[in-house]
Amino acid sequence: MEALSPPLAATLADAVLAVHAGIAAFAVGMLLAVLVGGPRGWAWVRRPWLRWLHLALLATVALQAWLGRLCPLTVWEQALRERAGQRVYGESFVEHWLSRALFFEAPWWVFVAAYTALVGLAAFAWWRWPPARRRPPAAGS
Repeated sequence: MEALSPPLAATLADAVLAVHAGIAAFAVGMLLAVLVGGPRGWAWVRRPWLRWLHLALLATVALQAWLGRLCPLTVWEQALRERAGQRVYGESFVEHWLSRALFFEAPWWVFVAAYTALVGLAAFAWWRWPPARRRPPAAGS
């Protein structure tokens, strides 16, 4: 990390934060898509690879919360900001707006409960609208 110049570290910190925001948006957005699209018959929300990826992501986040660990992306971003000489969650444009969407003050148990509830809701959606099964190839194909 010491080989990085402060401007490069600041740019990389913003990039890590943007990726983190995208992952968080996928976690919440995919769950909403399944809850809305499942009853409406949207086939894409039942793709097995997408559902497995989503469930693995939610389970990882919940497990980290239960273990009291920060997300590796948060740790990485903070280290980059320190290298850049910025306050942790300093004031660059990207960081300023995205961090307010991702990070807010609440007791740790609130996050553990929220992440656990998301996994529970995803498990319900998995049961109610399971991923589509692969169809066997048609005879004579």
